[in-house]
Amino acid sequence: MKEKTIEKIPYLGLQKISRKKSVKYIGVTAVKIIGHKKHLLLEVYENKKESKKIPVVRIALTKKDFGTYWPDKHVWTRQQVSYYRPIWMETHTGGTLTDENILQSPEDLERIKTFCGTKLFNPSWWWEHISRYEADITSTERINRVEREHKRRQEALKDRQANTKALPEKAILYRADHVYFHDEHFLYYKKHGSRADIACSKCGGVTTARWKSSGAYEDQFERNIEEPRENSFGTCPMCGARGQYKCKGKVKGSIRKNRYLFLGQKYKDNGFVMRYIQVEKEWTLGFIAGDNGNEMYNAYEKLSGVELARAYFEPGKKAQVDYNKHDPYVGRDFWDDCNLYGLSSIRINSGPILPETYDEMAGTMFQYSAMKEYTDSLMSVCNPVEYLECYMRTPQLEMLVKMHLIGVAEKLIKCQYGIIEDETATRPDEFLGIRKEKLKLLIKEKGDIGLLRVLQMEKRLAENWTDEQVQQLAETGLTYTQVVLAEKYMTLQKFLNRIKKYACCDYGGCSQSVYRIRHMASTYADYLSMREDRGYDLTNTVYQFPHDLDEAHEKMVEEVNKEELDKHLKDVAARFPNIRHSYRKLRNKYYYEDDTYIIRPAKSAEEIVTEGRVLHHCVGGDNYLGKHDRGETYILFLRFKDTPNMQYVTVEIEATTPNILQWYGAHDKKPDQENIQKWLNRYIRMLVTGTLRTAGMPAMAIAYSA
Repeated sequence: MKEKTIEKIPYLGLQKISRKKSVKYIGVTAVKIIGHKKHLLLEVYENKKESKKIPVVRIALTKKDFGTYWPDKHVWTRQQVSYYRPIWMETHTGGTLTDENILQSPEDLERIKTFCGTKLFNPSWWWEHISRYEADITSTERINRVEREHKRRQEALKDRQANTKALPEKAILYRADHVYFHDEHFLYYKKHGSRADIACSKCGGVTTARWKSSGAYEDQFERNIEEPRENSFGTCPMCGARGQYKCKGKVKGSIRKNRYLFLGQKYKDNGFVMRYIQVEKEWTLGFIAGDNGNEMYNAYEKLSGVELARAYFEPGKKAQVDYNKHDPYVGRDFWDDCNLYGLSSIRINSGPILPETYDEMAGTMFQYSAMKEYTDSLMSVCNPVEYLECYMRTPQLEMLVKMHLIGVAEKLIKCQYGIIEDETATRPDEFLGIRKEKLKLLIKEKGDIGLLRVLQMEKRLAENWTDEQVQQLAETGLTYTQVVLAEKYMTLQKFLNRIKKYACCDYGGCSQSVYRIRHMASTYADYLSMREDRGYDLTNTVYQFPHDLDEAHEKMVEEVNKEELDKHLKDVAARFPNIRHSYRKLRNKYYYEDDTYIIRPAKSAEEIVTEGRVLHHCVGGDNYLGKHDRGETYILFLRFKDTPNMQYVTVEIEATTPNILQWYGAHDKKPDQENIQKWLNRYIRMLVTGTLRTAGMPAMAIAYSA
């Protein structure tokens, strides 16, 4: 639309005003040819003598466009005429719109109707013609814009498909079967006496073999096998393949297992495409009707694969992921450049990377990405799409991986960029915000994040700590604020020595020692913070170094929160009295101890609240208190035997069946997870079998009741 040309056209002007008091605005129209295009001009004037020359608004319409010009502001907009309140009306006065807004003559209405070509139920709403016409233009523009975008995307999708190499399906399936499925086969069996019918999924044959010798001479001429047992391994008497036994009576349908693999290939000149492939192996036992019911007819296994997604990477462009979808209405698969919605979305998870990928990287933008070094350094599989996206955002990832700072690299791949000091730096010490001479220590610890935070803290405080101090401080897990507070009143070495003394164990010990160090460090830092907040003189060594830290910390907690805490504890004790009343009965059922741990139920609602406050988790909430009080679930405390009053792990167990719903330590974390989980599994087995009271517990411990 030629806006400047339209502005130069003189205003149509209002010939006369209306004497009706209800009329507020009068519209005037004209058809003009501007730039070889027919334009409808609508000018709306206020019904005042002084407003006859300059309109409130001028609206210009063409066949495919429209514009709104405001003479008082000299501004063009795309504001559309509203059906319920015309745009030239600042406020609605409460009158009838048809009375307040009129046209100068009937010819104006005919001009509008002819140009817009719309039909209305109520022709007196003349501005609705304009509103609908503008809405049609806007809708058409939106549809055309969407269609153009869709066409562009489809053309780009076809171009990507045309430049993508063929998938080596046979090689992928062969490697998946031998490397990832480990040539797994099943031997289905049905025993009858000393013989068994065997169906092999490898060769597909069915035969009868003897698994138990009768001692007769003829036994040596029969096929002999080891006794088939469910999930044990044996050899097929027909083809000699090793397989896992599956009882015919327990087989229900087919057995399927999936593996997800990645294959990278060169794309165009120096681009790269990472292909996400699902490989499925299916084992099926065939049946046929026999005299004694269904009999094994054959067995077979089928290996199939499907490509789920492709991630395309090109220099200077954002990564594009295409997805393989299925249309159930026409029964076909097709590729699309956007994912499915909601829970049906295709997720690209971690998986093994086929070795051909690294050969394909030569000569591409990822030739020096160090992805092979990264995957080799991991004990598990990774997600190469996330890695390559991170490498495009942060090229320093190559430097970090090649320096074996794997812990830092893993955080960056998960988009946790808060550990970076300077994203533009090319040197690792400047990139991470640590001292140059401490880089070797970080490399030695493979980029441990806890150690990195301490090294960043050291540089931020302009300190020069020893390697031993850095490692010990990292073990405590203290924050920057806690360390700054401690250094106001003592040296770092004195602070670390105090923590070691309070924990009664050395740094760098077992998992129990690490927990005690962290617990006492947090307790000591919390104690100092409370002392300072309450106005105590921490230069006084009596306050600075209490003889019994736990006792001093508890006193400070009581002092800070005494009134509020007492009120809350009384409240929960009154609302949940059954927790205290049922303690003796529950103790007889759930109490257990061994050489290392002790587990028991909560004595009262107050004790559960205290457990939650000390460990900083939600067990002290009304939800858990209510369930324990009603007998739906119970709260158990797992602690070290030599420190039974020190909170360690909180356990929630079902009341009706011996089943642990959840267990957590401080800050909703699971300390020493592998060992604690094994211990709890053994504890549950003893509960189920009724052997809890005979599993090495002292008789006094059984008889004792607190």
